[in-house]
Amino acid sequence: MRYRRTIVESDELTEINVSPLIDMVFILLIFFIVTTVFVDETGTEVDKPQAVSAQALEKNSILIAITAKGQVVYGGKEIGIGGVRPLVSRLCREEPLPVILEVDQKANAGVLVRVIDEAKLGKAKSVSIAADPASP
Repeated sequence: MRYRRTIVESDELTEINVSPLIDMVFILLIFFIVTTVFVDETGTEVDKPQAVSAQALEKNSILIAITAKGQVVYGGKEIGIGGVRPLVSRLCREEPLPVILEVDQKANAGVLVRVIDEAKLGKAKSVSIAADPASP
């Protein structure tokens, strides 16, 4: 018996199917978008002071802003000093979270002290004051 050889043209072998590659890229893109943790903003503009020792914010934290007019803001809504403790208590019910205060440079120090006190009474893990990094 004699076998026949078939000659395959070289054009057929050089084509690569990229549709599975495109599918994988989209799946990875969706995975990274879904699993990304976003830092919630306070919803108000605050002129933070600068500090050389400033560090990056924790990803899972409660951000509260204090404006120059003495308003206490969370999630774009004014909650007042009296709303800090119930808010922190509710958000820290499952696990204690750190509270980060974004305080305007011109804010009243008395309001800041009262907000820190309310956050601590609400069982916050820690209370920190946010600052913009300064150039050394």
